[in-house]
Amino acid sequence: MPVDDALLQELCRRTLQRTDFRGLGRREEGKVRDSYVGEKRRTLVVTDRVSCFDVVVGTIPAKGQVLNQLAAFWFEKTRSVAPNHLISVPDPNVSVVRELAVLPVEFVMRGFLTGVTSTSIWTAYERGDATYCGHVLPKGLRKHERLPEPLLTPTTKARKGDHDEPVSRAEVIERGLVSEALYDRAETLSHALFRAGQAWAESRGLILADTKYELGLDDTGTLVVADEVHTPDSSRYWYADGYERALAEGGDPKALDKEYVRRWLVSERGYRGEGVPPPLPDEVRIEAARRYVEAYERLTGQDFAADAEPPEPRIRRNLGLAA
Repeated sequence: MPVDDALLQELCRRTLQRTDFRGLGRREEGKVRDSYVGEKRRTLVVTDRVSCFDVVVGTIPAKGQVLNQLAAFWFEKTRSVAPNHLISVPDPNVSVVRELAVLPVEFVMRGFLTGVTSTSIWTAYERGDATYCGHVLPKGLRKHERLPEPLLTPTTKARKGDHDEPVSRAEVIERGLVSEALYDRAETLSHALFRAGQAWAESRGLILADTKYELGLDDTGTLVVADEVHTPDSSRYWYADGYERALAEGGDPKALDKEYVRRWLVSERGYRGEGVPPPLPDEVRIEAARRYVEAYERLTGQDFAADAEPPEPRIRRNLGLAA
C-alpha cells in the first residue's frame, strides 16, 4: 500500500539528516549511516541522507526507515548463503551489529551494461574501453543489455568527499588491499549472494541489475556481510515488465531505486558529482520516497508503515538514551 503523499510531505520537514547520540560510543559519520562504535558491536543509525556520485545531495523522507528494515529483511533471507553482522533492530532507523574488520574494498556485482556515473561500466564501454576492472567486454552490446555473465568489479573505498575508483582483481592484490586467497573467498561469496538476490527479485517481478557488498572478517576469520544487502541504495532495480521493450527502443528501463535521483541531477541540473549539489525539490524527494517504499513492498511482500514520530526523540527512547 503506497504511503500517503501528505504524510511524505510532512516527513520532508523532519528528515533525519544528522545524529549526535552521546552514550552510544565513538561516532563515525558515513554518507548515509552514522556508526556508534562500542566494544565488539556498533550501533548503525540509518539517516535519510541520499548519496549520488559519492556526494550527499540531500534527504529523502522515510528513506532511512526503508533502508534499515529492508536490509534486515535481506540479512534474514540470505543468512543461509552468507553470515551477516546483524544482531537486532531496536528502532525503524537503527540496527545493532557485530564489529568486524571491514575490507577496504567494495565488491560490486554487475549483471547488465548500465550506469550514468563517470566510472560506470556503460560509460567505459561507450568511450571504447575494451576491458573493465580486468574483464574483457564483448563487442556489440547495447546500453542496459544483460552481460554474458555477472561480473565482479571491485572499487576502492574513497575518503568522504572523494570518489571510489574501479579496480581489477590484480590491482586489489598488487596494492595489498586484500590477499589473493581472501579476494577469491569474497568473490565466491559475492557471486552466491548476487544469484540469490537476482532469483528473489525475479520472483517479485523485478530485475536486480547490479549491487555492491561490504564484507568484513569477524574475530574467528569468517567472512561476514556488513552494512546492507540489496537495498535501493546499494542496488539497481528495474521492473521486469517493460525491460525488453525499453531495450528494443533504446530507452531506460523503469527503475525502482535512487537512479531516479541521479538521472534528475544529470538531466535537470547537469550535476555529476563535482562541486556543491543543487537542492532537491520536494516533488523529487517525494517521488524518490515513493520508489523506495515500493521497492520495500515489492521485495518483502509487506506493507510499509512509516513511523511519523520525530526520529531523534524516538530513537533515544528506543535505545534507552537520556533526552
